[in-house]
Amino acid sequence: MAENSRDKFKEDKELGGEGGGGGGGGGEVKYRGVRRRPWGKYAAEIRDSNNNGNRLWLGTFATAEDAARAYDRAAYTMRGSFAVLNFPHEYPSLSTCSSSNLEKNKEGNSKEVFEFEYFDDKLLEDLLEFEEKKTEK
Repeated sequence: MAENSRDKFKEDKELGGEGGGGGGGGGEVKYRGVRRRPWGKYAAEIRDSNNNGNRLWLGTFATAEDAARAYDRAAYTMRGSFAVLNFPHEYPSLSTCSSSNLEKNKEGNSKEVFEFEYFDDKLLEDLLEFEEKKTEK
């Protein structure tokens, strides 16, 4: 078991993860998910948590920053606002109401739309019943 955790630490370190600073090929890289190839190019990879943590190849890039941005795009796509990014200031904050949460009706008035990921049928029935009682009054 100690050997597996040591291998995991080594893989994280090679990928520029929390283990340290991007060993791998040919030099120190300061970005998450990026490592430098011996011939000077930068490789980007991310671990896919939906696929048993397997590595997902993102490509080879001329600069570490381009590779880091590729990692950020993949991380943001996979994990949304929970993603740990190299350049977090380049992504919108989900703490504010985005335009996609606003829906306009025919009169041009906007109303906020809530999306529920998963709730049981009882909660949905209660919400619908509550809305019906509210409109009856």
